Amino acid sequence: MRTETVEIDQRFGKEYVGRYVFQEISWAKRSRIIQKHTKYHPMTGQVVSSDYIAIQAETIWASLREQPSSKPISLEKLLSEENGIPIELGELLSKVANRLCGITAEETRFLSEPSNEEKRIQASQSTDSVPSSSACQVSSEENQQRTSKLSLS
Repeated sequence: MRTETVEIDQRFGKEYVGRYVFQEISWAKRSRIIQKHTKYHPMTGQVVSSDYIAIQAETIWASLREQPSSKPISLEKLLSEENGIPIELGELLSKVANRLCGITAEETRFLSEPSNEEKRIQASQSTDSVPSSSACQVSSEENQQRTSKLSLS
């Protein structure tokens, strides 16, 4: 699996100075992270909401293999609204993790836009084909639909 090393200087604060090594995560891990933080409509299987911050934080955390011995980054710190990491550092870590883990610009837009169920249902009914980069989402929705149909029977 691919790796990327990032050397952080003092611009984000002394506590973050050091060498960080990120490694590509597996497709299964990435899919589980997305599924864990995405809510689906029980009848239609359409995406109702998605917690982009949690998805991004867990993706960063899953891909982070080495950090300075003081361990300045934790999942809790990535998720914290009060005592979190600086914005610019979070953006940098996101770019590295996204580059390694294959999260496309289209997926980033999808995950970060506010959920509008009616708009999504309308769009999905008028779409003839699904782009290949959305395959993971389609599979999740199909599985959710199958589960919903089984539980209704």
